[in-house]
Amino acid sequence: MSKRLREGYTTGSSATAAAMAAIRILLGGEPPEQIEIPLPVKGTLKIPVAHVEKIGPGRACGAVIKDGGDDPDATHGHEIQALVEISAADSLRIEISGGKGVGRVTLPGLPVPVGEAAINPVPRKQIISGALAEISRTAPEFCGLIKITIEVPQGEIIAKETMNSRLGILGGISILGTQGIVRPFSHASWKASIAQALNVARASGIEKITFTTGRRSERFFQEQFPDTVQISLIQVADFFKFSMQQAGMKKIRKVRWSIFIGKLVKHAMGFPYTHAKDWAIDFDLLADWSAELGMAEETAKKIRAAITARHVYEMVPEEFHQAFIRMLVRKACANACAFSGNSEVAVEYFLFDFDGNMIYNPGNQKKSSSS
Repeated sequence: MSKRLREGYTTGSSATAAAMAAIRILLGGEPPEQIEIPLPVKGTLKIPVAHVEKIGPGRACGAVIKDGGDDPDATHGHEIQALVEISAADSLRIEISGGKGVGRVTLPGLPVPVGEAAINPVPRKQIISGALAEISRTAPEFCGLIKITIEVPQGEIIAKETMNSRLGILGGISILGTQGIVRPFSHASWKASIAQALNVARASGIEKITFTTGRRSERFFQEQFPDTVQISLIQVADFFKFSMQQAGMKKIRKVRWSIFIGKLVKHAMGFPYTHAKDWAIDFDLLADWSAELGMAEETAKKIRAAITARHVYEMVPEEFHQAFIRMLVRKACANACAFSGNSEVAVEYFLFDFDGNMIYNPGNQKKSSSS
């Protein structure tokens, strides 16, 4: 029997805990050994506090050691700090910024605007939620300005082990995490879970399943299609080829994919495994495809210099958006069918943006093509 892998927590959760610890002592609370933080979607998590201290009038610094669990990344074991400054104001305001070791965004196409610290939107909201929770817990009558600066002392060094510079994030790491918790899986155990989930669905008489690339794409799909049978939803992460092979072997009649633009592009390019570290998008090929759709050479030139699939989608002129997506979906469907080894399997793609809006629905395409 395989050992259960230990969970960890994200840099966003680490930053939230550090900020809450600093706020607590500035508002008159005792220095905590651990602190209970809000998670981005639901629930809370207790995180150990490495140290917290006042560093001047109205200023404090909290620190947490990032723990990636049994699937550590480049930030595992490093200190994430929050420098907090409180000052008088007419209303309660919270400002978030990045300091030493937190990268700065220099290119478009990322969830954070150019020029800002690379603290992604979900962790930013998590830090604010944590600060509000701590104020409510420690000093509910507090009114003033709280400035929170996230720092990573070794951030510039850590960033050299990441893809940040290639994405135009310079000077440090990104503060990330859509769930707040890192749930690691070995490749073997994840593949086994995919195969087992398909076995359960098939044994229940289900012939139409939905593969999702993670918890968020699954949640967005469920919000759009609330009647979806739970056991027909299977999180498959980056295992494109393996998942389709298993679907073909188990005679699944229809496969639906709930997906974001980056994974869709990689499916269209026929990558068997879609993790960013192992399979990089071919932007020259994307530029060639855009030219085949009739886009201007200037657009194709910009696409060749893009850094993310989302960046490419933003470059595509609005009048070409649907044609561009349909082209990607056609190629992705062809690759999915080929990987399945089953010519009778039907494949559909549902594309979402990061806010949960569906930007491609094959059902709508069918309706419009027949009208």
